[in-house]
Amino acid sequence: MAALSKSIPHSCYELGHTWSPSCTTSTLQVTAGALEVSFKIYAPLYLIAAILRRRKKDYYKKRLLPEILQSTSFLTANGGLYIAFFCILRKLLGRFYSWSAGFGAALPASYIAILIERKSRRGLLTIYMANLATETIFRMAVTRGLVKPMKHGEVRYSSCLGCKDGLNGFAFSALKCKHGPRHRCCKHYQDNCISYCVKGFIRMFSVGYLIQCCLKVPSVFRQAFTKPSRLLWLLYNKENFQLGAFLGSFVSIYKGTSCLLRWMRNLDDELHALIAGFLAGTSMFFYKSTSISMYLFSKLVETMYFKGIEAGRFPYFPHADTVIYAISTAICFQAAVMEVQNLRPSYWKFLLRLTKGRFALMNRKVLDVFGTEASKHFGDFTPKLDPRYVLCPIDMDVQLG
Repeated sequence: MAALSKSIPHSCYELGHTWSPSCTTSTLQVTAGALEVSFKIYAPLYLIAAILRRRKKDYYKKRLLPEILQSTSFLTANGGLYIAFFCILRKLLGRFYSWSAGFGAALPASYIAILIERKSRRGLLTIYMANLATETIFRMAVTRGLVKPMKHGEVRYSSCLGCKDGLNGFAFSALKCKHGPRHRCCKHYQDNCISYCVKGFIRMFSVGYLIQCCLKVPSVFRQAFTKPSRLLWLLYNKENFQLGAFLGSFVSIYKGTSCLLRWMRNLDDELHALIAGFLAGTSMFFYKSTSISMYLFSKLVETMYFKGIEAGRFPYFPHADTVIYAISTAICFQAAVMEVQNLRPSYWKFLLRLTKGRFALMNRKVLDVFGTEASKHFGDFTPKLDPRYVLCPIDMDVQLG
């Protein structure tokens, strides 16, 4: 509690929008930048999705642009409202506290922003941000010495998350067979159990390989004309095979174990899914990823929660997704301000892109007094401030409130 009461007397210009002394101008600049970036993200995303889903002409005429603009508005609001509440809280509180510059400003901004987004997308966004926030909290706990990371922790963690419904969501359609039994309890009509497992491996190995290839295409394409050898690197990159091996073995081990247990016990049981999921988790040796482990964990929690609702043991909260999204995003913004070293690098790069690099211009040296090493990854960066708008001299020793 003592840490939460610590404060610094700096203005929002000295700490946050160091590129401009005006709160209004800074908010408008961040909003304009976020609007441009958000549109560039969602326009091709929705267009490609529409093509892949083979949407009819009526969709392109009436729904495509409104959906793009709605999602663009959501992301723009998330960025623009954050800097607005950043300034508002400073004016209301008169000082900056360890929680107000990150969590406090991001919480209302994120809640308002998610209400703008389409309801059909809120669930996916909530799962993603909850996963990211969980990972961030874990990294914070490791940094503070509260928990110790285990060797091969991702593998052990994933092996503990065998859950029939949760695996369905992760392993895509490869875990669904819509054609009736081979063994009396198996539900794959056209294949015997061996070919069923082999086909599952080949299918998911291909998916993993292609995903990694597609992620690397933009960077390789820029160098293709000057370095043609990069094209071969794209095809034979080690990471492509690692993700493919992980997905392929994950699905094939799960399927193979499930089929084997049906043959051995001559029945189908939810316990089989637990055992199969436990063994399938060992496939993460091929592709160790904290993000995937956290995703599986979030799916497990989600599944258990909804099963609890069905059983009448847990209450149903109609707006839980918006609240969880807001809290999760606020946690990630807290890390982005106070301890970026504990935030997933890909999300930090996204925040920099969304704000046109302005998130890195915060005066994090004055935040070091809170003990989170806020300026650790920003070298000797010190913003050039206009002395006319500075409340605290640059070289003053910051006193904790």
